[in-house]
Amino acid sequence: MLTAGICRWLRRQGVDVAPFKAQNMSNNSAVAIEPDGTGGEIGRAQALQAVACGLAPSVRFNPVLLKPGSDRTSQVIVLGQAVGHIGAANYAEIKDRLRATVLETLDDLRARHDVVICEGAGSPAEINLRATDLANMGLARAADLPVVVVGDIDRGGVFAALYGTLALLDADDQALVAGFVINKFRGDAGLLRPGVESLTALTGRPTFGVVPWSFDLWLDAEDSLAYDGRVLGRPAPARGSQWLRVGVVRLPRLSNATDAEALACEPGVQVRLTVEPADLADVDLVVLPGSKSTVDDLAWLRERGLADAVLRHAAAGRPVLGICGGFQMLAERIHDDVESRRGAVPGLGLLPVDITFAERKTLALPSGTAFGGVPVKGYEIHHGQVARPAGDPFIRLPGGAGEGAVVGNVFGTHWHGAFETDGFRRTFLTEAARLAGRHGFVVAPDTSFAALRERTVDVLGDLVEEHLDTDALWRLIEGGAPGDLPTIVPGLRVTEPVTGVR
Repeated sequence: MLTAGICRWLRRQGVDVAPFKAQNMSNNSAVAIEPDGTGGEIGRAQALQAVACGLAPSVRFNPVLLKPGSDRTSQVIVLGQAVGHIGAANYAEIKDRLRATVLETLDDLRARHDVVICEGAGSPAEINLRATDLANMGLARAADLPVVVVGDIDRGGVFAALYGTLALLDADDQALVAGFVINKFRGDAGLLRPGVESLTALTGRPTFGVVPWSFDLWLDAEDSLAYDGRVLGRPAPARGSQWLRVGVVRLPRLSNATDAEALACEPGVQVRLTVEPADLADVDLVVLPGSKSTVDDLAWLRERGLADAVLRHAAAGRPVLGICGGFQMLAERIHDDVESRRGAVPGLGLLPVDITFAERKTLALPSGTAFGGVPVKGYEIHHGQVARPAGDPFIRLPGGAGEGAVVGNVFGTHWHGAFETDGFRRTFLTEAARLAGRHGFVVAPDTSFAALRERTVDVLGDLVEEHLDTDALWRLIEGGAPGDLPTIVPGLRVTEPVTGVR
């Protein structure tokens, strides 16, 4: 988010700026269509950063994307295309090839744009991974990039984290760390000043600013870890006499949960992510979101009792929506020899379709109409294909073919991002409210999702302008890290064996 803010600040100055994240790990992704018409997927965060830069998403902004399918394996996406699955233990085997791709891509971006702002990944002080690092100090050293370390004070221990990060780096890495930023601060900044001054004295490096916590920043979460179980977003008051309550099942391998954010932007719509069957008994609309591993998450759904809760909700005539992997779960049968390799398994049987997984992933930015002519557009990222279409299509394509399925109160689509289309979202929510008996719910006529996203990056740009030393950032951009930065060593040294506790 801070990277997006710096990008927006630079764009306001008239700078041709682009974002870059060498390696991302997230199941929240976006489709990027290149000028030559080829498509690929990148991390959701880099798509937001592209908005901040005023650019269309590009696979160059995130050349390596890891999409976890389990605790031990991830699908590897290189320049937008899936190249296979790999485990953590043998990931190092392909790092040299990936490193060459990363550096070539960064060189290309730097040739095309005035400034490239590179986001790291995790911590630069993951010393167990430093030898094969692609995204943090490994990238900075290879491309001679000045580094700003950002500390999340909301997690606690920010001064220890910042000092300890620097102390764990070797001398050559430390030489590129130009300073710090403290993020998500709440309270009186004056109380923090002595700690900031002490950090400068200990490290010889400035803190470029303290960014306050902003309650307006919730859109376009990088991954599902951003969702903490509370109500999603900042629900505005209902326009009618009733609210519409939405329960989104938080799947273990949840992907593109940002679809739920589009629903949450509507006044009078309360969206909550949950893993509890009891929560679904009290909602009006149940949403099964995308999944990186449909069959495994469907098994989890059944083990948790959530599948029965979804079936009861549908049997009561209340609306159920499945998006991508969630749509596949609603099918009668799923045949998967690609993701889970489980073969044929029964779905929930709420939609009369069969799903077969293809080796080649569908990546597209489609458009169509729904509800008798309401325009809608979205993006597709999925291996699953509808092998036996039946029922009414949810969306009509320009040529007349159908996409997704609708049977009574159950809706399914492979399209992510469809609910970012304002008219389609309002029409769907109105229909969902009717099916749920929420006749007092009224959609707002003026909610714009695109404007909300623009406001998000504008808030980030404002925070950078108001709270960071932008003159110092300019100096880093133009001249790199200062040449006289001191090397520090950890302050604690054990000089004799520790034999007990005193």
